[in-house]
Amino acid sequence: MAVFGTEVDRPLYGRGPSPGLRFTVYAILAVVLMYYDSHGHWEQRLRYFLEAGAYPVQVVVNSPSAGWRSLTENFRGREQLRAEIEQLRTHERELQLQVMHAAALEQENAELRGLKASMLPSLIKNSILAEIISMETDQLRQRIVVNKGARDGVSLNQAVVDGNGILGQVSRLGPWSAEIILVTDPEHAIPVEITRNSLRSIAVGSGNSGELLLPYLAVNSDVKSGDLLVSSGLGGVFPAGLPVARISGVRRESNQLLAQVRAQPLASIERDREVILLEFEASHPDAPAPNPPIAPVPQPPVKPPPKIPDSDE
Repeated sequence: MAVFGTEVDRPLYGRGPSPGLRFTVYAILAVVLMYYDSHGHWEQRLRYFLEAGAYPVQVVVNSPSAGWRSLTENFRGREQLRAEIEQLRTHERELQLQVMHAAALEQENAELRGLKASMLPSLIKNSILAEIISMETDQLRQRIVVNKGARDGVSLNQAVVDGNGILGQVSRLGPWSAEIILVTDPEHAIPVEITRNSLRSIAVGSGNSGELLLPYLAVNSDVKSGDLLVSSGLGGVFPAGLPVARISGVRRESNQLLAQVRAQPLASIERDREVILLEFEASHPDAPAPNPPIAPVPQPPVKPPPKIPDSDE
């Protein structure tokens, strides 16, 4: 009997397979697997099932980061949507303002075209549509500047109207712009006529864009509120019949010789964006005739003093 530890331990059920046999078995198994994999794609199927089994584990492992990412993207998406909605609302308001502006311009142009069509076509020789680029409306000056000048055919003292009536006349002229004195300027006066009774007078500016004065009507003149004033054709600038203003108030005092008459201009002085400059056919019978120049008063010939003959002493 051998001493314990001196004999090599042996398996209880006999000797194990030799390394050569194990290698042969593994080689045959590998060849068989490669054969079936090349013909039946077992590797792809095995990988498919392994991926299907690993997917829940991947979801569980990735769920915290995915949840956080989804939460942040949700908040970021909400903020982005709010910003886009606010931007769209701003753009919508801008578009609404543009539509209102375009509608106002279209209506104003229609009124201007209607005023032109209401006048005798043969009377108007030329008309120029100009845009207002600046306005000065205080008590001392009622003027506007338009973007048309001498190079566009504008001339001094040319009549200016809008869609409702007479606005003024050209007072200063530049190559690309013109200054227009309004009918409400204190330095402006226009001959007018009351359509109801053909009573003539002169309307002067009050320095207020919404008021004209008629200071030369007698206290007993036939004038009342609501009377329409049109140009009388005198003065050499405006033809007869163009609307000017409407009487807004009449005040009579017994101790005064003249009535205090106020009128409201029909032209939309503070709301106009465009105006029309008119040129009239000089040969037309209704064209405004220029004021004739004042001829100098002829002086009687000065007779030379009689010559006193020399007396001989």
